[in-house]
Amino acid sequence: MLKLTFALVRRPELTREQFQDYWLNTHGPLVASVRETLRIRRYVQLHSLLPEASAPLRETRGGPEGFDGVAQLWWDSFEDMASAEPQAARAAGALLLEDEKRFIDLARSPLWWGHEHVIF
Repeated sequence: MLKLTFALVRRPELTREQFQDYWLNTHGPLVASVRETLRIRRYVQLHSLLPEASAPLRETRGGPEGFDGVAQLWWDSFEDMASAEPQAARAAGALLLEDEKRFIDLARSPLWWGHEHVIF
């Protein structure tokens, strides 16, 4: 199982609540609308709680500032993902990126590919 993890920081003009509402109620359905085109198996949004909830953990570990949320997308494999029709996949990816620019501070939001290893 291949997973894309995207740690999201909101655009500075948005409150956490505005960001999370837009992400859930506008961007989420947009991702769902192109799931077949992009061959996405699963999409999950993890919305952060208030910063005060995580502050003690962050401070104990000397961690960086938190994120506003984490998106995770699953595919069966790179090969399966690559089997999507190229022109349609490029258009779907461009559509998602244009929407992401409306609410995500992309320069401060790391993303990475990984293989999931379920421990339990």
